[in-house]
Amino acid sequence: MRENGGAFITFEGCEGAGKTTVIEHVRQILENQGKPVIKTREPGGIDIAEKIRTVILNPEHTKMEERTEALLYAAARRQHLIEKIVPALENGCIVLCDRFIDSSLAYQGYARGIGLEEVFTINKFAIGEHMPDKTIYLDINPEKGLSRIHQNKEREFNRLDQEVMEFHQKVYEAYHQLLERFPKRIVHVNADQSIDIVVQEAASHVLSVLPE
Repeated sequence: MRENGGAFITFEGCEGAGKTTVIEHVRQILENQGKPVIKTREPGGIDIAEKIRTVILNPEHTKMEERTEALLYAAARRQHLIEKIVPALENGCIVLCDRFIDSSLAYQGYARGIGLEEVFTINKFAIGEHMPDKTIYLDINPEKGLSRIHQNKEREFNRLDQEVMEFHQKVYEAYHQLLERFPKRIVHVNADQSIDIVVQEAASHVLSVLPE
């Protein structure tokens, strides 16, 4: 919670965890309470970052090297942060963001094998002191998450969907390491429950950061 009432809340999880759906429901809950709130996503959220997103996630870009990938995510994150997130926070807004620094740590740092500390260093340069106030980790088994994706015909197919199960299992392991590393910031929500329960638990964690 910030002095002006703003809060930076990020949502993390493996593919198919339901982040987009949960964020929209939480946004509606906050909006119904009269709180100023916006939702956004990474990579993306603003024009420049959305263009970088198309490069990163293009299924045809199979030759992209892992450090190139990590640097592109960090570049998109920087522009998104200074152009959209920081101004919103300075205006006392609650920002709900689909992915942030923990995704880079899990996907590029651990699953790609670059190293958690190396990727953390890249991203600290990109974001400075702008860490989330609270991170909601939506926890679901990778097999179940990917099964959800394959059943959702409306979801975009991107380059990460082409990865083997071993990669997604490493992402899952990484998030649990991050839970232990940042216990005060990251909270755990079991995403393998009904959407109503998941939304209720996520909203409860978000509201705990805000003033009564």
